[in-house]
Amino acid sequence: FSLVILFSQGCFVYKNGATRATKKTPVKRKRVLTSSSSSLLDQEIICQPFYEAYRQTWSQVNAHIAELQQRSYARTVEHLVNFVAMAKPDELLPTAALLTGINQPDHLSQFDALTRRLHDQQAARVCVLLSRDCSTLKAAVEAMVFGLVEYDAGKIIGVGSGEEEEEHDVVERDHKRLRRSQCTLKQLRSWYENNFPSGHEREQKRRQLVVILPDFEGFSASVLQDFILILSAHSVAMPFVLILGVATAMSAVHGTLPYHVSSKIRLRVFQTQAAPTGLNEVLDKVLLSPRYAFHLSGKTFKFLTHIFLYYDFSVHGFIQGFKYCLMEHFSAGNAFSLCSDYGRALGRIKQLTHIDIECIRRLPSFRQYVEGINDCKRVISVLTDDEYLKKKLPQLLRDCHIHFILFRCALEFLTDLVGDLPHCPLGKLRRELYAHCLNKTLVTSPEFKECWQMLSFLARDEFVAKVKRSLARTEEFLVENVAPLELGQACIALLEPQLKTIYQALNDVFQASMTAKTDKTSPSSTYISQISSRQELKAQILQRSKDDKHRQEENIPTTEFARAVQKTLKLVETHLVQVYLRPLQDAPPIHELFVFDDIATVRRNIIGAPRAALHSALNNPHFYLQCKCCELRDQTHLVGTLPDLTVAYKLHLECGRMINLFDWLQAFQSVLNGGDNVTDDAALEQIDPRIQACFTRAVAELQFLGYIKTSKRKTDHVTRLTW
Repeated sequence: FSLVILFSQGCFVYKNGATRATKKTPVKRKRVLTSSSSSLLDQEIICQPFYEAYRQTWSQVNAHIAELQQRSYARTVEHLVNFVAMAKPDELLPTAALLTGINQPDHLSQFDALTRRLHDQQAARVCVLLSRDCSTLKAAVEAMVFGLVEYDAGKIIGVGSGEEEEEHDVVERDHKRLRRSQCTLKQLRSWYENNFPSGHEREQKRRQLVVILPDFEGFSASVLQDFILILSAHSVAMPFVLILGVATAMSAVHGTLPYHVSSKIRLRVFQTQAAPTGLNEVLDKVLLSPRYAFHLSGKTFKFLTHIFLYYDFSVHGFIQGFKYCLMEHFSAGNAFSLCSDYGRALGRIKQLTHIDIECIRRLPSFRQYVEGINDCKRVISVLTDDEYLKKKLPQLLRDCHIHFILFRCALEFLTDLVGDLPHCPLGKLRRELYAHCLNKTLVTSPEFKECWQMLSFLARDEFVAKVKRSLARTEEFLVENVAPLELGQACIALLEPQLKTIYQALNDVFQASMTAKTDKTSPSSTYISQISSRQELKAQILQRSKDDKHRQEENIPTTEFARAVQKTLKLVETHLVQVYLRPLQDAPPIHELFVFDDIATVRRNIIGAPRAALHSALNNPHFYLQCKCCELRDQTHLVGTLPDLTVAYKLHLECGRMINLFDWLQAFQSVLNGGDNVTDDAALEQIDPRIQACFTRAVAELQFLGYIKTSKRKTDHVTRLTW
């Protein structure tokens, strides 16, 4: 027993990785991630058809977006790589200012692409310094030296996936690294001369030392100035290249760096693609592409774009919002697994169960389909016989696919036709017109009538050129995007006759004359000289003015050219807009399988209501805790088993603008004591120290949450801030 006490009171030394006595070969432990272990879902859910359809759709969309973004980054990255390669050791520090925009998650991925490109070409050693790691000059220098010396060729310093970060943590534990005291510029220079010695023969092997500051505005001005001066002082011995990520404008650089600092750098400005331009590119080529069967409703689409435009300007955030809509859509059931390519959807029809068929029957548009059937026996079969409905599903799916493909083609034509009109009544971007067409009937809107009126006022050459350009763009879209699809030829066969009809009407516009032609049968066309009295003259002039006014209001053409223009616009309206650009309520049956329109769920989960959530948590903690001690029959009740913060919050709701702390404490104590009737004044003034401590902590937490604040008028009172 005494031996056990002796060992329990002993002091033991543990030799960590930095001072281990014997050198051992580090064992790299890799976590093998399988498809089942990488998901938080059960195996039963993963095997469901709806999850398989979701996984395939998202993998295709995500790969397409990644490829598109890589192409958009390629030009800027190429210019920066050339700038780094051409930089030479000099007294002036080579500096590149990259105007990235305010979307922090997006331009971090741009710097990650630049880092990977420099690593692949073995052109430089790269270190990315974030403002949160460089609060002082010493911390900035240590982070830079550590990043450059310990730069692992198999790891890209910057933004990585969760799996890469986890693997890096394991490697970092097993790898012997520099201590903080060793991360100095002297150590960096010694390391650089040993690894990249100077000389004419080895000059080509010397690498640049690239230091990237992605969030320039987040750095302290004094730290940044001293850091640049230090790099400039060592730029002759070590080829430093500084890259600044500027989120606002170049005025921020000029305002942060005074003359004695800016005179030490050779600054060159690079411009990245603007965030709205990047979003429009992703929308036009990926999310609105006819390649994918999934679509967003007009309201949901408009909601996500409003978040982008008025909140964060983050393309990454928009894509994550789209992914959430995709998950919500497919998680509604296996019936939504039909939202895929036409060939795959036909194969999944056989996997549908009775529950899935009933889910299809409950769709709002399915009722309209049943009401359109005249045969009673067919109606009964559709509503009761699952096998009969499965035989009808291929045609219904084909109609939906063709409808959305032709919708996209007509949208291409109309966007090119009205996108550059004055004031852009329908919008100048494809995403704006997409939301307009899905939300309401386009031909009855005043914006559409205004656009048609503007088009009728155009000159002959301008009108013909605009319509021809729209037709050419639509035909190009059919060849590049629609023809490779499984139902592409069927869509082209439906749309080509409409386009040829518009072409013929356009030729009539080109050949029409500008001479006015009046209707001889009209009473206003009679000569005014055929009168017998002054009253008849007055009546004829009044009638003629009324006819002219009616002609202007009804936009009745008076020339052959105007009639030809009106005929062409009427053909576009009847053959394209009314037929293909229909709102969702006029879409084919079971279109709900392809369109996500639950905007309430998206708004509730993407844009939270923190104040409402806090009130629910404090007023009724049982909603989150799910414990019996917090269960209340009425939310206005107060019991001593509630959390202290809840008791203090409920009591503060009963007070006015100014709250007396002592009265608040007395009420708090009475609730915790179970409402015991105490009449003695001395007993009332005697406060249990434990209760007082709980009350003090609850008041401090309410002040931290922003419900109260201390009062300068009365020291023993607090001010209530919310109502």
